[in-house]
Amino acid sequence: MQHPYTRLPARSFWRTAVAEPDPADIDGLWTPKFAIGQDDPVITAGSCFAAHIGRTLLAEGMHWYDAELPPPGLTAAEQAARGYRRFSFRTGNVYTAAALRQWVAWALAEEKPPEEVWEEDGRFHDPYRPAVEPDGHACADDVLRARAVTLDAVRTALVTADVLVFTLGLTEAWHDLRTGTVLPMCPGTVRGRYDPGRHVLHNHTVDRVLRDLSDVLAMARGVNSRLRTVLTVSPVPLTATATGRHALVATTHSKSVLRAAAGQLADASDDVDYFPSYEIVTGFPYRAAFFEPNLRTVSPDGVAFVMRHFFRAVRPGTDPASNPHTPARAPAPAPAPAPAQTTPVTGGEDHWCDDAVLDYHAPRARPVPPAR
Repeated sequence: MQHPYTRLPARSFWRTAVAEPDPADIDGLWTPKFAIGQDDPVITAGSCFAAHIGRTLLAEGMHWYDAELPPPGLTAAEQAARGYRRFSFRTGNVYTAAALRQWVAWALAEEKPPEEVWEEDGRFHDPYRPAVEPDGHACADDVLRARAVTLDAVRTALVTADVLVFTLGLTEAWHDLRTGTVLPMCPGTVRGRYDPGRHVLHNHTVDRVLRDLSDVLAMARGVNSRLRTVLTVSPVPLTATATGRHALVATTHSKSVLRAAAGQLADASDDVDYFPSYEIVTGFPYRAAFFEPNLRTVSPDGVAFVMRHFFRAVRPGTDPASNPHTPARAPAPAPAPAPAQTTPVTGGEDHWCDDAVLDYHAPRARPVPPAR
């Protein structure tokens, strides 16, 4: 008897696509909807995991477009500390679709950003990217001038790019009731002061994420009709949740919402695609092998393995494994978790994850007394 399952390829069945192959040989996870040429300007934004994408595109000889170059005279460390060369514009981490919509609306003059500035120890900081200038600015006007430079860079990037790669990170977002804006972090964690009557947590739904992403695409296509978008979901778990749920449950909820919204939007548009970086890192065939011991930071091998899948799909017929940035095989499954640490364990990427600061508010495990 003939039915829809009789002629499906091996990739459509769990046994032949996932259970039987070696994890390193699981392939064909992504078939791009559209070509991304070697010279096509690609812009990137999103959570901390997204910071890897631009550097890897450059390493592979592709055109990662950086619209906000650092001023001359800064060392590489100083550039990194001030948020340069991380994304295509110096917004810092953009964890939510709502925050991306806000930046785009400000850049394209659809909305006007508030002029509020935070002062701390005689230095001034931007509430919407509090970690970008670690030492702050000398005056409030300097904060607004620096933000204007970034907004101009966002507009230039959107007008210039052929492809936007945006990595969704979180659904939990702190809203400012007084200004009607979305903040990147809860005030009081990185900078600012928390006001319970003003700062309210919203856990965004699939509908909200869809609406925000749709607004971003509509505004961006208004200035660049050729722009195509690749959505990804960050595999990095939540550092902390303010919902009252267990962190594992809150992470699963958040990533499920983001994955559903990204997939739904990609299914509805020929100009929007979804790349499964989340599945590649967190899929249980890989048994957490791509995480550092903190089970949060994605290891360099994990990042390289994700990008190997990306470039194999974008450039069929090439062998990304020949690139020194891309391992030929997936690492072996991780061993059992080590005993609880008495000090925080952070990996190589946490220093540019704004929300990693939340870990310092977690209770520390007590040392286990020796057996008698």
